[in-house]
Amino acid sequence: MTLLSNLQLMSQYNQWMNQKVCVAAQQLGVKAKQDKGAFFGSILGTLNHIYVADIIWLRRFAQHAKQYQNLSYLPELSSYSDLKQTVADELAVLTKLRQELDEIIISWCREIEAADLEENLQYADTKGKQYNKNFGQLILHFFNHQTHHRGQVSTLINQEGIDLGVTDLLKIIPDRG
Repeated sequence: MTLLSNLQLMSQYNQWMNQKVCVAAQQLGVKAKQDKGAFFGSILGTLNHIYVADIIWLRRFAQHAKQYQNLSYLPELSSYSDLKQTVADELAVLTKLRQELDEIIISWCREIEAADLEENLQYADTKGKQYNKNFGQLILHFFNHQTHHRGQVSTLINQEGIDLGVTDLLKIIPDRG
């Protein structure tokens, strides 16, 4: 499996898991907004953080020399440095925004070419510090960041008695038998 095909698989996993998490969180009603002591407070707060961080990274990726067409459709944020900002106060609204963003991510990953992943990307972090790093590895970080925080959300949802079911990437890896 190439890095490119792995990233395309991760974009599908991202969409699948975001859908599962949002459906489960909606069952919680107002409990999804309650501070659970997580780094981003509540389930909704953490889901907002994932969304905000995704937009910030995708805007950086849009600066790649390739000028990906699918990244021209990214939504605006009120801030590109506040990782705790609230994009949506209601889970239903955030779920819709998430679904739209996940479609952009999947389309963008289909647009990437293997050679693009070998290039470097210059970008600034939310504090203005400049970096020049391998583009393919930055995209790996992008998907790993989502998985990390969805794991936190999964735990918080489970603690409320809701079972997300199977969440392993293994579930969507195609069988070659």
